[in-house]
Amino acid sequence: MAVCTTIGDLGEFGVIARVTARFPGSDDVILGPGDDAALVAAPDRRVVATTDMLVEGRHFRRDWSSPCDIGHKAVAQNIADLAAMGARPTGLLIGLAAPADLPAAWADAFAEGVGAECAAAGCAVAGGDTVRSDLLTISVTALGDLGGRAAVRRDGARPGDTVAVCGPLGLSAAGYALLAAGIAPGHTPEAPGAPAPRDDARQPDWALCLREHRRPGPPYDEGPRAARLGATAMLDVSDGLLQDLGHIAHASGVAIDVETRLLRPHPALSAAVRALDEAGARPRGPVDLMLAGGEDHALAATFPPDTEPPGTWVRIGRVAAGTGVTVDGRRSQAGGWDHFGASGGAR
Repeated sequence: MAVCTTIGDLGEFGVIARVTARFPGSDDVILGPGDDAALVAAPDRRVVATTDMLVEGRHFRRDWSSPCDIGHKAVAQNIADLAAMGARPTGLLIGLAAPADLPAAWADAFAEGVGAECAAAGCAVAGGDTVRSDLLTISVTALGDLGGRAAVRRDGARPGDTVAVCGPLGLSAAGYALLAAGIAPGHTPEAPGAPAPRDDARQPDWALCLREHRRPGPPYDEGPRAARLGATAMLDVSDGLLQDLGHIAHASGVAIDVETRLLRPHPALSAAVRALDEAGARPRGPVDLMLAGGEDHALAATFPPDTEPPGTWVRIGRVAAGTGVTVDGRRSQAGGWDHFGASGGAR
């Protein structure tokens, strides 16, 4: 019978050495893991910084997502915040609090996911920390560079601006609903290196929803691109489109109207809603999931009236004088995600 090596067997420094060996390097990280602190280049003389935590049972479940999935997601949701400011990522700091009996193979696969997503985004892990804890928790701090441009904030939208989005909406929420309803298969913890489902003919029509929930694919390059084209406000859609647009409306002192005729549900989203309906799960409709699903990590931005959003962006509405967010001219409950509200249960 094979013996399962745990991170407790390896010890703190053994875990650090084993995990950091799987991370790519970059020119921005001048001095990476191994010293008291890291050195990260700041060519713009300003640093964009964001931090996020993932707590087991609230942000992920090990029976639903592989450790590689969780590594990808931890990086993606942080770098999406940098992209939303118009910045490119330069370095990450990662904290891991874990029980001593966590299999070392789990940490290996998690590190592989982190490394792969860093490579895709063009950044590196600069350092971090590990600590023993009964509850598996991951903390990520991401640093970014603006390249000499002004940061795109939430308070710059003006009446007459166009509202546009880039990236999928509703797919992650549908993937979560499929898992919660028992329609989609979970991940087997005993096989921590299991690959994510492939999007081929043998997969269900809703397979992309599951993948977007487990491994979101934010459009990293589109944030700086939108900034260069003069985006007046921008954010990462993580709490639901309407709720997040509400942040722009509030910060900018404007009203935003979303036109549902401009929302085009992805075929995988429609397939997921059909599967949920056939299973008796009483699903929300595709458009409702797009408006209030959450965890999309798409980008939403406003552009001046004379600026055409980039081709990968989809216009979904308009900024006007007033306050709040409307849908087709009518007030709507934002829904979405609230960590300390009624929607703040386990994801």
